[in-house]
Amino acid sequence: MNNPTILVLGRSGLLASALAEGRRGSVVTAGRPDFDLAAPDAPSRLLDTIRPAAVINAAAYTAVDRAESEPELAFALNRDGPAALAKACARAGVPLIHVSTDGVFDGTKDVAYHEADTPRPLNIYGASKRAGERAVLEAMPSALVVRTSWTFGPRGESFVTRLLAWAQGRDSLTIVGDQRGKPTYAPALAEALLIFAQGMIAGYPIGGLMHLAGETALSRAEQAQIILDLARERGGPWARVTPIPTSAHPTAARRPLNAVLDCTLAASRGIALGPFRHDVEIALDYLLGPATSARRHTA
Repeated sequence: MNNPTILVLGRSGLLASALAEGRRGSVVTAGRPDFDLAAPDAPSRLLDTIRPAAVINAAAYTAVDRAESEPELAFALNRDGPAALAKACARAGVPLIHVSTDGVFDGTKDVAYHEADTPRPLNIYGASKRAGERAVLEAMPSALVVRTSWTFGPRGESFVTRLLAWAQGRDSLTIVGDQRGKPTYAPALAEALLIFAQGMIAGYPIGGLMHLAGETALSRAEQAQIILDLARERGGPWARVTPIPTSAHPTAARRPLNAVLDCTLAASRGIALGPFRHDVEIALDYLLGPATSARRHTA
């Protein structure tokens, strides 16, 4: 199979969009309104129609705060849909990669989270994603469940685009400084997932849990200041970031303070994502235009 078809579930999200632009294999995307992961028989019908060589599930309910008031919908999309998908893939003998989140942990560890650490979600979103992980691996032990974190990219909405909007016309911003994680560049993550999919198509046993995130661990406030400093070099908005504790910015859903994932297992399999500054410069070059030497000298 020279150019195997890889089916990506999800169409408009950051990761799904990056996967659709991937250069490995022939990628076909499916998402709303044509495909509804919450419909019980939808995965089987889709596999029968497309007959892919592998499936990557990048579809999910990701509205973390809204999930607190919509738990049924969150669990339908993050647990029940992936469970039906895994059962369909197992019956068809099609390799499956399911994307999950750092949000399955409570953030109380002082060091990075390993795959073997016990998940303890703090919110409905995290609980629904953890339930999805378990359902997928119970239905299909050979599936690969990849946890990632703080995804951003050159297209779509992310912390980067929201921050640029917040900084418009502002001299300063307050950003939480006690939440730490590893920002992950969606195109780099997509490339890695496609590599794993091709390996699974070739018969390599790559299943189980795996953490895969960007190289750099930093706080939200540190991340924000780097973004804005680099945005200023490109003629974009700039503001001074003042760190505040999470307790000073209450939200409907609690967030883990430590969302740092240990990616040693992925590295042992030849996959390591890049540093944040390098990746965010690429994203900002797309969003704002490349930095010029004149801008650098006046920054």
